[in-house]
Amino acid sequence: MTEYTIVIEDAGSNYSAYVIGLDGCISTGKTVEEAAENMREAIEFHLEGMRLHGDKLPKHMPIVKTVQVAS
Repeated sequence: MTEYTIVIEDAGSNYSAYVIGLDGCISTGKTVEEAAENMREAIEFHLEGMRLHGDKLPKHMPIVKTVQVAS
């Protein structure tokens, strides 16, 4: 098992999601939970396609942190 960090954003009428470290792997959902589940499926599909094309799977995932900035 490998963990992937996903970002889910409010897109107005739904939620959009992408995964950090897997360019081009995106998904949507009507709810945050649906977007997360659809993203899990999209990651599996994306990795399968990478394997079929002989692409190297990412070995090192980025470190994600948050910072506070005065606004």
